[in-house]
Amino acid sequence: MQDGTGNLVATPVIDTSVHIFVESNKDLRENFLQEPFRSRGFPDYEMDWYGAPGGEYATRTTGPDGQYPGSDPAVVAKHLFTDRGVDLAILHPMTRGIMPDRHLGSALASAHNDMMVTRWLDHPEFGERFRGTLRVNPDDIAGALREIERYKDHPRIVQLGVPLQSREVYGKPQFWPLWEAAVDAGLPVAVHFEVGSGVALPPTPNGLTRTYEQYVGFTALNYLYHLMNMIAEGVFEKWPTLKFVWADGAADLLTPFMWRMDCFGRPHLEQTPWAPKMPSDYLPDHVYFVQGFLDGPGDVDFAGEWAGFTGKDDMVMYGSSYPHWQLNELTVPSSYSAEQRDKLCWRNAAELYGIDIGATSSVASAAAAQ
Repeated sequence: MQDGTGNLVATPVIDTSVHIFVESNKDLRENFLQEPFRSRGFPDYEMDWYGAPGGEYATRTTGPDGQYPGSDPAVVAKHLFTDRGVDLAILHPMTRGIMPDRHLGSALASAHNDMMVTRWLDHPEFGERFRGTLRVNPDDIAGALREIERYKDHPRIVQLGVPLQSREVYGKPQFWPLWEAAVDAGLPVAVHFEVGSGVALPPTPNGLTRTYEQYVGFTALNYLYHLMNMIAEGVFEKWPTLKFVWADGAADLLTPFMWRMDCFGRPHLEQTPWAPKMPSDYLPDHVYFVQGFLDGPGDVDFAGEWAGFTGKDDMVMYGSSYPHWQLNELTVPSSYSAEQRDKLCWRNAAELYGIDIGATSSVASAAAAQ
């Protein structure tokens, strides 16, 4: 990897945001969906009101025979492990958001889980370097619990995944059985923006935005709505070991919102006896963010100091968003300390997901060979 001055630095790298897809709709229907869902209509990945102006995906990320970007393990492995120096990748299957029919939504999530396990996590050549996100449907708690039970013991499943575009904020009691199941399974919960056009609410509380740029800028605020509601509802007090990963950025929004929440919360804690601590006290060991190209101040003199505000340097993990257009390069600001650099590149992720990076690190392997 490179530091902010362009110098090469030898450090392990865990890419915590690698998006994977089925090869095509036909592939999904014929190989992973059962009836009655195989014959049902559902939105394509590309059915989105806000397409990126230059295209959704980076060049050369399609499969050798034109399969969907991010659907071929060998292509992805070459780009990540060989070309970009990544040691281990956390896979996040992209499904279709929240469906009007919760049973169809659960079937689509389950089909993508089967695809991820059979083609990626159990891959004979690259499986050891992949870890997986088990997709569950928060609109179907019973179905989500069945899916967790089905795969919770797979050794390479390291977290659950739910869509950002929920119809309710995630602190509300209807979701509590799902968070309890995550704790029982020892799995963090990752919240990521979803592709396809489900039945999502507008991306802002005041309605729709006009352009993709506005959409991307505003949508991240929804992570803060979920998080602040979970704190106010006492979710982290109720489950002290529950961990949430806001997997599509927004760490740069955390500090001002938490300062504001602490300011208003301090004189009114008696109104939430189920969450008696200061709101910011619920962040450590509960809250993580995937840090991407679009987040934070960039390589400026105060970047390291900024990362320390609200303890963000203990929460952020590098993620490339492969194969999407931004395809984040791992460039650490030059004002980061060595400790901050390691936390971003691998340490926070290794601790969260229980990964022994020494067993998979190409950096460590190269050092041992010398």
